[in-house]
Amino acid sequence: MKAEYITGILVAILVIGGVVFLFVKPSRSDINSQVEKQSMGTPYTEIVNPSGFVNSDGVTLKQLVGKKVIIVDFLTYTCINCQRTFPYLNAWYDKYKDQGLEIVGIHTPEFAFEKDINNVREAMQKFGIKFPIVLDNDYSTWNAYKNQYWPRKYIIDIHGNVVYDHIGEGGYEETEQEIQKLLDERAQVLGEAMLGDNSLASTAVPETEISAQSPETYFGSSRNTYLGNGTSHIASTQAFVLPKTFDLNKLYLGGTWNIIPEYAEANVGASVVYTYNAKSVYIVASADNPVQVEVWQDGKLVGDTSSTDVKNGVVTIKDSRLYTLINNAKAGVHTLELRVKGGGLQAYTFTFG
Repeated sequence: MKAEYITGILVAILVIGGVVFLFVKPSRSDINSQVEKQSMGTPYTEIVNPSGFVNSDGVTLKQLVGKKVIIVDFLTYTCINCQRTFPYLNAWYDKYKDQGLEIVGIHTPEFAFEKDINNVREAMQKFGIKFPIVLDNDYSTWNAYKNQYWPRKYIIDIHGNVVYDHIGEGGYEETEQEIQKLLDERAQVLGEAMLGDNSLASTAVPETEISAQSPETYFGSSRNTYLGNGTSHIASTQAFVLPKTFDLNKLYLGGTWNIIPEYAEANVGASVVYTYNAKSVYIVASADNPVQVEVWQDGKLVGDTSSTDVKNGVVTIKDSRLYTLINNAKAGVHTLELRVKGGGLQAYTFTFG
């Protein structure tokens, strides 16, 4: 029997009793081509104009396609919704990185301070994220994907097609099952061993109860739609007087604040009141110098058990990040009051859980 490759096709010629039998077997590339035609989805979009890299000297999707299954994850480090997905991403990376999975985080900032690579690097270290992070400071990759959400996950198969798209939190087991399916397809195409363990790493991650009924509420003039007193959508220094009663899901400021498009900066003695319906309350804030803020709930100074960021009823704001103010045992309607002890607090947004 004689066998040889002719233009990528294995041809086997077998002669039996004077009769010639011709066997043709497609090459690996032809098999890949056939599978690729059957692959669902649209071709991947490359990373555009990266502003920097964390956990990597540089990465492109082109260098990964054909070798890896890729999760492209849009995130920003102060987003509580993104933060709650990080344990799942880490679990998947730990379990599947040696079996053909790569995760590429696209860090598209919501606020200007999130463009600082040192802030991003520190945050990724805090959350234990080891996969490559691409800084998308000018929204080039965000716009190329026509994305509008944090977080959002696109999964690219071995052929370079986007075959899965998940917006927001949740769906972790479904997403992991898709990862496993695509890794098995990858192994089949590359002639490698398929996954032997179909257990889900997602099930080992503690679930976070999300009970928020209150909306994300911004302080800056560009988005302070829920401002309950003063004039919204005006960038100016304003003196605020707190009313006697407070409506649900309205932001009330007391004292003098300098309102600019992205945040509101408090003068000494300023205050905030917000009646919310949720289990947890977070604030994105920063300060050039440490500022102490008392945290009150329903007229009482909160205890240390409410948050790791609050000590003796006081949160100290300095680093540009998300701070946990309240973490109650269960959801409910409560009134939060912040009393600012110094000047220079820069408040960006309240978020809830």
